[in-house]
Amino acid sequence: MGEELREGKAEAVEDRTAAPSERGAGRRSGDGARIWTALIIGVSIMVSCLFLSLGFVRFSKVSSNTIGATGSAHMDFEADQIIWRGSYSADGASSETAYRKISNDAAAVKKYLIEQGVSESEVVFSSVDIQKKYRSIYDQSGNYSGEVEDGYQLTQRVTITSGDLDKVEQISRDVSSLLRTGVEFTSESPEYYCSTLDELKLQLISEATDNARQRIDIIARESGAAVGKLVNSSLGVFQITAANTGTGDYSYDGYFDTSSRWKTASITVRLDYQLK
Repeated sequence: MGEELREGKAEAVEDRTAAPSERGAGRRSGDGARIWTALIIGVSIMVSCLFLSLGFVRFSKVSSNTIGATGSAHMDFEADQIIWRGSYSADGASSETAYRKISNDAAAVKKYLIEQGVSESEVVFSSVDIQKKYRSIYDQSGNYSGEVEDGYQLTQRVTITSGDLDKVEQISRDVSSLLRTGVEFTSESPEYYCSTLDELKLQLISEATDNARQRIDIIARESGAAVGKLVNSSLGVFQITAANTGTGDYSYDGYFDTSSRWKTASITVRLDYQLK
């Protein structure tokens, strides 16, 4: 019995002696796996960076192997169409009274325009706008106490569209004879347009494109390079300004002046070519 107890103790001692060694081996095995994992991740990152850098270098070479320039063109021109607008109004205690008056005013306006050389086909009368008028009332102490109806006001607009700019300009500046007839006429500033604007734009695009190509040819020749094929082109926005006003009226979305008879139209074209 004593010998069996001693043998059991010896085995227990051997088990306790062996356990730390086995645990150490397990830890070393886990540390090795983590090291390999870290190495694999590190190598993957390095390879990815290498491919990215190679791709960037290639992109830089392709991008730097181009030549580009922006060409421009402008043209001065005169409008060939004028639009002039005016309006007149009439008041009355009732809508019927006001309408009779504005009908008489419309006849006087039409007669005046015809006498000035405007044809009936160039004149357009709008529909009559009718509005009620109100008058403020106050009590004996001067305090505001509300509003009451005070008749009607009717307004009508007339538009003249013509190719005779000199004639309509003269009429728009001198409406005194019309005012003397009792018509409460309000004259607006004329607007000027060009009926051949589309053809003008196409011509400007062609000239701006030629200008851009000339600039590219000069740059390439002076730098000893050879121009290859076109890789990109873009069109700017049209700027139509009053003549001799410079670029102060230019807008990001384009500008279209209607206040001036004499105008300047401009456009830009961007071209990019590969170098041989």
